[in-house]
Amino acid sequence: MAEISSADLDAILSGDPEELGVHLHLVERNVEIDGHKVSVYCHCLTTDANGKVKVRRLAEFMRHAAADYAIPRSRIEEARKRDIKFKSTSAVAALHEQARAVFTDLAQTGEGGEMLLFLLAERFLGLPHVLCKMDLKTDSRMHYHGADGVYAAVADDGRLKLYWGESKVYQDPTDAIRDCLKSLAPFLVEDDHHGASRERDLMLLSDKADLGDPRLSDAFRRYFDTTSPLSNRVEYCGIALVGFDVEFYGADDGRLVLDDMVKAAKAGMEDWLKSVGRRLTAEKLDHFDIHFLCLPLPSVDGFRKAFLEVMGR
Repeated sequence: MAEISSADLDAILSGDPEELGVHLHLVERNVEIDGHKVSVYCHCLTTDANGKVKVRRLAEFMRHAAADYAIPRSRIEEARKRDIKFKSTSAVAALHEQARAVFTDLAQTGEGGEMLLFLLAERFLGLPHVLCKMDLKTDSRMHYHGADGVYAAVADDGRLKLYWGESKVYQDPTDAIRDCLKSLAPFLVEDDHHGASRERDLMLLSDKADLGDPRLSDAFRRYFDTTSPLSNRVEYCGIALVGFDVEFYGADDGRLVLDDMVKAAKAGMEDWLKSVGRRLTAEKLDHFDIHFLCLPLPSVDGFRKAFLEVMGR
C-alpha cells in the first residue's frame, strides 16, 4: 500500500453519526467569512418533549465514546476479536474502564471540550482521529502536550490534509475564540523545523499513528517520514471548537422551544463570526483550511461538572 485514500479513512470512522443529533442540533453549517478559508458551524443542545435540555445526557453520551477516543484502534480491534472468540463482552468492557481512568479529575479540565471536538470531527465532519495521545498519559492528573487532537482527510488530488485540533470551553465566547485560535496558530503557521510546536506530534504520528490495521497504519506513517517524498504532500489544516455560556437556554425550570433557541443562536452568530474573523487575521490564519465549531451552552461550569461526574472523576 503506497498512499492513503479517502475510502481508507472513511472506513475507520467510529460511531453512528445520527446519534449525535439526539444531543446536538445543527444551527448553521459551512458559513463563510470574507477573506478567509474558514468554514463555521454552530450546534446547540436539543430539547426533549418536555422542553428540557439534557446536559447530563450529553455527558453520558460522551462517556460511552471514551474508549473510541482514548484507546488506540488496534487495541480495540484485538478486544473485539477476543470477545467474538469467547462469546463475551469483557475485553471491550475492560478497555472502557481503562479509558475512563485516564481522564483527569481536575475541576477546570478541558478534556470535555477535547471529547466534543473528537465526536464532532468524527461523526459530523467525517474526519477520523489518527493519533491517540490519551494512551500516552502517565498521570491522569496531567494533560498531554501538543494539539488537542489530530485528524485527517485526503484531498481530491491525493494530498493528505492533516487537521490539528484545539478546543476551548469558556464562559465568554470572545475569550474562547481568541484563546482557541491563538493555541491553534503555531501548529499551522510555523515553518517545519525541530523546534516547531507541531514537531513532537509529527514524531508521534511517524511512530504511533494507529488506524486499526497494521498495513494501513504503516502506509499512513510514511507521510511523516521526512526521508519519504510523501512528506511533501501533507497540508496542515485546523479544527477549532469553542463552547461558551449563552442566556437563551433560560432557567432550569423553564420549558424551552427549540425553534426559539435556533433563532437566538443564529442571531448570536453575527458577533461570533466577527470575533472569529478578527482572530484569524490577528493570528495570520486567513489562508488555512479551518473548520470552526461553535457550541453555545447553558453553563460551561455545569457542563464540566456533569462530565466529571459521569466519568466518575
